Formats: sequence, C-alpha cells, structure tokens
Amino acid sequence: MDVVPHPGGMTDVLRYTAFTTDPAGGNPAGVVLDATGLDDAAMLAIAAEVGYSETAFVLPRPEDDEFDVRYFSPRVEVPFCGHATVATAVALGTTGTLRFHTPVGLVEVEAGNGTATLTSVPTSTEPATEADLDRALTALRWSRDDLDPRFPPHWAFAGGHHLVLAVKTRTRLKDLDYDFDALADLLREHDALTAQLVFQREEDVFDARDPFPVGGVVEDAATGAAALAFGGYLRDLGLITGDRTITIHQGVDMGRPSELTVDVRQDDRRVRVTGAAVRI
Repeated sequence: MDVVPHPGGMTDVLRYTAFTTDPAGGNPAGVVLDATGLDDAAMLAIAAEVGYSETAFVLPRPEDDEFDVRYFSPRVEVPFCGHATVATAVALGTTGTLRFHTPVGLVEVEAGNGTATLTSVPTSTEPATEADLDRALTALRWSRDDLDPRFPPHWAFAGGHHLVLAVKTRTRLKDLDYDFDALADLLREHDALTAQLVFQREEDVFDARDPFPVGGVVEDAATGAAALAFGGYLRDLGLITGDRTITIHQGVDMGRPSELTVDVRQDDRRVRVTGAAVRI
C-alpha cells in the first residue's frame, strides 16, 4: 500500500492492474478504499500523483456491500471507469454482489476469486457525422480506405461515450501514431472518453486500442467502459445476433496484454464485462 501526499494530508492508495492475472499486464488503477474527507481537489491531486489512467475513490455506505465510487484521471474526473471498477471490486476482497453508486448511476458487480463481472448502465449508440469522421481520421493519420465497412463509425455509450472505429487490418491498428491534441479536442466536444479502435480477429474475437488523451493518457491498456459500449454497439447495429460472448484483446501493442470478456443479451440494454485483477 502506498501513502500518497495531497493538500489535505496523506492517503493510502492500493495499486492493482485489471483484466489480467499478471502484474506486468493489464491496465493499472489506483484504489482508495476509504475516501472519506477527500474533496475534489484532493482526489484529483492523488490521481495525478499516482499517474495511472484512473484512480477509484470509494465511500462506504451504511448498507452492506454498497459504495459510492468516483473516478479521476490525472487531469479530470471521469463519469465511469471499467478497469478501476474491476480493480476496486477485487481490492475489497469480498465475494458476492457489490452495488457501486457512480456518477452515471448504479453499477452492480459480482466479485470473487480475483475476478469481477460488472453490469453497465443501459447502453446506446448513434452514428458519427461525416465531419466528425473526417476529424478523427485526420487526427489518427488514417484514411477512409483503412476502415472496415462492416462496422459503421459510431459514438457508443455505456456510462461514457466512445468513438468506435474499425479497421480492415491488424497492421493498421498496430501502427498507431496520432495527434494527441486534435483527438482530445474532438472527444471533448462530444463528452467522450476514448476512441475504441478495433480489428475483428475472429467472429467473436476483437483486438482493440483505446487512446485516452482527454485524461492525459496516450493509451489505455484495457478499457472496460469502452468494451461495454462496444458490446451495445454490436447488438444495436445487428452485428451480432442472439446472446453472445465476445473477447477483446487490448494492451498487446503496449506490452501489457489484457483480456476482456463481454456478454451481450438481446433482451437487456445493459452489457456485462468480466476480468481478473491482481495487486501490483
């Protein structure tokens, strides 16, 4: 456990990495299990000091297994974060159903044996405009020929908005080199968190990369919130049928392999993502 100084004093911060069982893989997150007495400025200062894409701040409620949870990147508070939610659920060390009251609403988490399955708020998606697509492609230094026409560009939502773009080749995804400020501006204008850049490896298997310039982070190694939004996108556009489980591999090109398991049900607007987490 690290003790991180901030303007209000010292705070214990746990460090976990999510969507992996290997401390060298996954996406690291800070976890403060008792944020009582911390104001917004203190939480932001701690998140900046920790330096991960997100740090979760937990405020226990009087009811058993119910918590208020907030998420801060090094630059801003974000409404919801999947990998920090998984990390927090595992860090709490309990088994069973946890109820996280987040800025976007109630998120239920089934925790146990070093893994967690979180259920999103209802998902939604809407097409990206031609102007938005042009700006995104310019920022990514991609062309329209790079895109997979089976997957229309969309703004997908599962507690936060994410720009979904699919490419035809794994090589295009691997060679990611983008304009940080330009992409950040576009995402900010749409109140979005990341760009969910994907390649379909097999029918139910995808590779993904997620730039997160809004939070001051070049790239996330695992993005549970974007995976949830992508699951809803696939269902709403009829790109998957029936109840399906898809696997997303992320972080590979960063040297921090992550695996996210996404469950999509046709009769439920919510989506579920499962992953492991381990102490760093």
